[in-house]
Amino acid sequence: VSLGTDLPEIFNSILAWGMGHGDISVGDCFGSILAQISLVIGLIALIGGAFRVKREEITVVGACELLALIAAVSIVEKGYISRMNAIFLVASWPLLMLIIKNVMRKDYPKQETDRELHHHVIITILGYAGVGVGAYIVINSVIALSTLLNIHEYLISFFIVAIGTSLPELAVDLTAIRKKQYEIAIGDAIGSCLVDASISPGIGPLFFPGSVSGRLAETTGLYALFASIVVILTFALRQRLDKKAGILFLIVYGFSYAILYVWA
Repeated sequence: VSLGTDLPEIFNSILAWGMGHGDISVGDCFGSILAQISLVIGLIALIGGAFRVKREEITVVGACELLALIAAVSIVEKGYISRMNAIFLVASWPLLMLIIKNVMRKDYPKQETDRELHHHVIITILGYAGVGVGAYIVINSVIALSTLLNIHEYLISFFIVAIGTSLPELAVDLTAIRKKQYEIAIGDAIGSCLVDASISPGIGPLFFPGSVSGRLAETTGLYALFASIVVILTFALRQRLDKKAGILFLIVYGFSYAILYVWA
């Protein structure tokens, strides 16, 4: 599910790096991690109500997300993402998925026929057919806004574009909460952060290596890492998501705007 809801970031990455604007891609990826781990989860806590989470699953998936984000921050702080760095980022996702699968090995009954599976695959492809066009429009809009407002395009991507590309996660997670599919909601939110720390920032420079604002990316990436640690520790210790936790996560997201104030 997280791969599907992260298609906007993936398309943004390919097009932004291809157009020579890697800051838009990295800003969107790190901003999406922050928005998904704090803003989205905080909102579903306030809207959807309280429910329990499993400590083992949160710990394993959360630890993999933190590892991926640490690796991404350590790469972008150098100010340049080479093709070798990009290969490492993209390859880290299937490796971490394999670790998660082996640690949390379970046998689930098959509930759908092949015909139903094919139907869902076709609907998914059609549903995301316009993402590429949308990504191109967004990138050009960010470039124009950066020039008009005299604000670094990285910051616009981190704070504004990231909210837009995180809306699929919010929609999917709220739908899952209404259907009482709590594991899907939390799995998508944290899984999307993992994708945004591996495939999304790496897929663009895999084809078009280039420069990125290292210091700015490092600062925002570290704050996204801090937010991830707060959320994962809260889940692991309390084993539940409720309105108190949701308010805490929203406060963590709100404090990120201090970065905008300092840099803008």
